[in-house]
Amino acid sequence: MSRSGGRERRRLTRWWRGRSLRTRVTVIAATAIAVSVFVSFQVASELMDRKLLDAAEDQLHADSRVLATNAERAGLAQVQLPPYPGSGRLVRVILSDGSTRTPAGQPALPPVSEQAGRVAEGASIDLLESTDWNEGYRVYTLRVGDGAVQVADLADDSPVNQFGFGMLLIGLLCVAGGALVGRSVARAALAPIDRLTAAAVHVADTRDLDADIPDEGGGEIRQLIRSINDMLAALRDSRQAQRLLAEDAAHELKTPLTSLRLNVELLIRLDRRGTLDSSLPAESRTRLLNDLGAQVAELSTLAAELTEVARGDVSDESTELIDFADVVVAAAARARSRMPDIEVALDVSSVWVSGRPAALQRAVLNLIDNAGKWSPANQPVHVRLRAVGASVILEVDDAGPGIDAADAPRVFDRFYRADSARALPGSGLGLSIVQRVVDAHSGRVTAGRSTRGGALLQVGLPAASPPTGSQWFTAGNGTAVR
Repeated sequence: MSRSGGRERRRLTRWWRGRSLRTRVTVIAATAIAVSVFVSFQVASELMDRKLLDAAEDQLHADSRVLATNAERAGLAQVQLPPYPGSGRLVRVILSDGSTRTPAGQPALPPVSEQAGRVAEGASIDLLESTDWNEGYRVYTLRVGDGAVQVADLADDSPVNQFGFGMLLIGLLCVAGGALVGRSVARAALAPIDRLTAAAVHVADTRDLDADIPDEGGGEIRQLIRSINDMLAALRDSRQAQRLLAEDAAHELKTPLTSLRLNVELLIRLDRRGTLDSSLPAESRTRLLNDLGAQVAELSTLAAELTEVARGDVSDESTELIDFADVVVAAAARARSRMPDIEVALDVSSVWVSGRPAALQRAVLNLIDNAGKWSPANQPVHVRLRAVGASVILEVDDAGPGIDAADAPRVFDRFYRADSARALPGSGLGLSIVQRVVDAHSGRVTAGRSTRGGALLQVGLPAASPPTGSQWFTAGNGTAVR
């Protein structure tokens, strides 16, 4: 293909892509009708031409037999040839010496061909041939006696041409009608798409997610509208969740920030007056600084948990086959470093799951942290891990006051804190993160009362087949080791 042809093709492609769907449907409908009319015209013209040719040949044969019969009766030299009437068939008699006879006033026919001469000489019985002598003739030669007779007619294409002209007019009308019908059908069929586009533009311009698109149309269009309505509903829920998160975060950040600000302002005011040492004894100053450190740590924990919740997913890490015992042991080690006064007693066995290690470790750590807040100093937090059928069961319990029946249904809600927990550090996000991680791993988490009277938090995850060559045993201190 030449460069100019390639440019034209690209220009045509850009033009086509820039047209609206309604215009494309109209053009396709008109083109389809035009192609159909053209093919129909070609087929009909060919059939008509063959039909007319067969009819003309049959007439030539009939007229030749009539003339041959008369020539056999009267002889080729004496047979009567009526004057040419001015139209119709042309006739000629070929005598044995090669001379010819024609009716008076008849237009001259092409010279006798060599093949026709051989028919007159007896080489064959008949011959049909076409000539291009000025105007095309169809000439039928039939042997009679020691000569032959010929009947010819002018090859007239006017009926086919008239038929073609009529088909052209009909085709143009069909194309115009098809374009109108195609545009009307496209307008009716694409009306839901137009409304869908208008609704999408409205949402993009106004950020209004509350107006659903009317469920109309059929088939794929109705399915598309329902899918977009579902998407709008999901966006509404997401925006509402973001609004609630922002409101809850502002509320939870307000208390520690206020306390931190007041303590810092007190230190600044006393320092400016030069009375910091006299107004705050060493013991009070140490207690105040410890409070500031605790408030900063609480804000850091809250910020990290808010970031975890606001991300909207568990993590970006990939899912892999892991031994859940590794995750639990690592989480327990982190919990011991964060709560050195609380003992964590492990009773774990090797169980395999398919999951995200960091997310699962964060969930287990949150469970142990929550139990550590409530557990008395002389009572350990028990962590048990075992396989039950096709599930992996993790249990974390403490010897604290337990969870009230009224609070049990809401302990996994974001920012929810029972009345008895208001005075304790925490954001109310830890168990919410646990719920989200477990849900992402197709598991379940429940809260109840332990046999020691405290809270019992239980996580169930689908078990996975362990890889070959992996063996664990439980040590005497309850820690699972290889």
